[in-house]
Amino acid sequence: MTALTRQLATLAQVCPVAPPGAQRYADQLMGYVLWGTIILFVLGVVVGIGAIVAGRIFGMPHASKAGIVGVVVVFLAVIGYLVLPGIVRAMTGAGCI
Repeated sequence: MTALTRQLATLAQVCPVAPPGAQRYADQLMGYVLWGTIILFVLGVVVGIGAIVAGRIFGMPHASKAGIVGVVVVFLAVIGYLVLPGIVRAMTGAGCI
């Protein structure tokens, strides 16, 4: 290692920090977003199941197929919602510059 490389390695990292008192509001906002997303996932499954049942009752196979596709898409979105933040966090690191 050269002297310049050692000096660059020891420089202090600059990490983003919320202003004093702002973290509480950021946490509250993220909580609202989290619960809103969960409600939308549940609503999507309920609507999909309703389309499947209505399609079977009224003899509309296209509605049943659309309901099945809707439920599958919601489950894929839930999997993406759980997996993708970890992938992004792994690629970006700790967020310090």
